[in-house]
Parts: sequence; structure tokens; C-alpha cells
Amino acid sequence: MHRSVPTEDQILVPETLLKKRKTQEKAREERLATDKQKKVDNKARRQVIFKRAESYVKEYRNTEREKIRLARLSKQNGSFYVPAEPKLVFVVRLKGINKIAPKPRKILQLLRLLQINNGVFVKLTKATSEMLKIVEPYIGYGYPSLKTVRELLYKRGYGKINKQRIPLTNNAIIEESLGKFGLMCMEDVLHEIYTVGPNFKQASNVSGLSHYLSLENVTDKVMEQFLWPFKLSNPTGGFKTRKFKHFVEGGDLGNREDKINALIRQMN
Repeated sequence: MHRSVPTEDQILVPETLLKKRKTQEKAREERLATDKQKKVDNKARRQVIFKRAESYVKEYRNTEREKIRLARLSKQNGSFYVPAEPKLVFVVRLKGINKIAPKPRKILQLLRLLQINNGVFVKLTKATSEMLKIVEPYIGYGYPSLKTVRELLYKRGYGKINKQRIPLTNNAIIEESLGKFGLMCMEDVLHEIYTVGPNFKQASNVSGLSHYLSLENVTDKVMEQFLWPFKLSNPTGGFKTRKFKHFVEGGDLGNREDKINALIRQMN
């Protein structure tokens, strides 16, 4: 008895397999369309980010030139140029583990300076300046330069994503968390912090400190924030002698003004 092998056309394909193939083909087409759209969106986003970065560089340069121009003009007129009060300070916790009074301890908690060598950006207001004076025996602070802010963010920048400490290695992380505030990339965060912009509270953030100046009815509720406190290293060459405490006397603590940049560079 002669038996012939059936051809491919004669073999019936199960209905379930046909449905599965159709579903897989549809999913593949949708995925390709999504990937194509994503590429287009990413290209447009990169152009926007590039233009923003260019405008920020131009703004920083113009600000510096304006300062130089005003200083020269005042010198020609025989007067003195007094620069504007700084709006941004960087605070580093340098000491204090045991036997801290309740009020300074609570302020350090509000500043999120829970460990030695932790650092945060703080908007300088009357309220925050009063708080810094109270915890001055435990911290060093000053006015960071643009270069210092950039180096801190790019080297030790971590964000709080779903209550986790995530390194800021991708602009997508920033856009996902801060996109609703118009911040798309690292340069946006840098600009917002350095200029103490309207969204500084969301970008940095040590928020709501003015409400806690009296430290009455203080709750331990953690304030909404994006940037994790910076975890710095001990400075190269170590701290200065323990004989002197305050920076003015030759120590490390207290207001270092623009000298904070040298300390951060040693600790970064």
C-alpha cells in the first residue's frame, strides 16, 4: 500500500496556534511603532535639553559679566560695589554624635543631616539662617560656586525614587520625578538649585523649615524631597586641629562663606 507524505498546504494548523501567531504579530507591530515613536520623542527631547543648557550657560556668563561691570563702574565713581546677598548655602555636618541638646538635634533632623559628612543645599532665609546659628557647633556651611554645585550633582547626586536611593545617571529618572515641575534633565536641576528658582523646594529639597523655627508642635514626618543628602568623604589631609573650633579662629565649624568650595573639593 502506497502512502504519500502530506504537503504543507494539506496539514491543518490548529485554530489556537493561528490565534497565537496573529496576537504575536500584532504585538510585534505595536512594539515597533512604539519604539519608533520613542526615538522621535527622544530626539525632540534631546534638542530641548540642549537648547536649555545653552540658555543656562549664557545666563551664568551674563550674570558674571554684570557683576564685573558694576564693580568697575562703582570703582570709577569712587564708591563700593556690594554684591547681592547670597540665596544658597551648602551645609555639611562635621561633628556631633552623643549628648546633643534636643533643639539642635531636631534641627539637624529637619536639615536631613543625620550622619557626619552629610551635606545638603539650603535656601537662605531669615528662618534658615537662625536655625544654622543654633546648630553652628556641629556644621560647616558657606556659599557654593556654580562649579561646586555641578561637581556635587554629577559626582554624588542621588534621587529619592519610590523611597529608594537611586543614582542620577539618566535624565529619564529626573523627568519622571520632576517633569511636572518643568525639570527634565540634570542641567535643569542644577539651574534650579544654583539660582534658587521657584521649584527649588521640589528639586533640592529641605522644605518647610520656616514653619519649624519655633520647633513647637514638631512632627517627625519626612518632608517631600527629591535629592538625597550628599554623602561626602573625610577631607583630603584631614580636618584642622581640634584646638580651634570656629572657622574664623582657624577651625572648621561655622560660616566659611566662599571658602566652603575648597572644603567641598577636598571632601567630594
